[in-house]
Amino acid sequence: MEHAGERRAECRRFDGQVAVVTGASRGIGLATAARLAAEGASVCITARSAAGLERALAALPDGRAIAVSGKADDPEHRAEVLEAVQARFGRLDVLVNAAGANPAYGPLVDLDHGAARKTLEVNVLAALAWVQEAVRHDGLGFRARRGRVVNISSSTAETPSPGIGLYGVAKAALSHLTRTLAAELAPEIRVNAVAPAVVRTQFAAALYADNEAEVTARYPLGRLGEPADIAAAIAYLASSDADWVSGHVLTLDGGLAAVGGTA
Repeated sequence: MEHAGERRAECRRFDGQVAVVTGASRGIGLATAARLAAEGASVCITARSAAGLERALAALPDGRAIAVSGKADDPEHRAEVLEAVQARFGRLDVLVNAAGANPAYGPLVDLDHGAARKTLEVNVLAALAWVQEAVRHDGLGFRARRGRVVNISSSTAETPSPGIGLYGVAKAALSHLTRTLAAELAPEIRVNAVAPAVVRTQFAAALYADNEAEVTARYPLGRLGEPADIAAAIAYLASSDADWVSGHVLTLDGGLAAVGGTA
């Protein structure tokens, strides 16, 4: 059965606009960049792997996509990205913080503090820094163009999931950061987030790969999420269709929360 995330975008809500999508060499980030490009946007994708980004560019329209490799939590990388966007496109309309990290698995009582710091730095502080630097960049006109930010939170921000406790803590902070930024940056900039449950990506594979049938059975809609499902929601929040939506965290979980389930 076809679902909404599988249908190609037929509208052109982002004609003439420019988006930066972090963590976009694969998974949700790449699906989002592809969806925005399909609706007319020029895009800059970022990720740690230069080789991964080169492969990702093949999925995006020639002439309307660039890639800059680096770490999301590296200030020099962020500056390089924004300068590249200004030089190539001359503006910025949409920022999608899709880069994430979850370097530890297990109970919080055993958590290594180095891994904890990395989780918070990438999932929370880097997202804040991308917004700060986009807003402050004189040449991109992000505020003047009524820019839009979409962050990638998680259903674990609301309901603890075994083994990924600090990831949920970080995403809860990101959800609150989203609401706070929405309040502070209004009315010029809208800030929203999506909060997926388990999505079929390499990043989330440890949560379902060994027992996919059992995990899937918990979801009322009978399947796990696909990157295209999340990309469709992000495109909505970044588009003019959501012009009266800000400070919202949209849960995308196949009905899991409705039956009391956890990712």
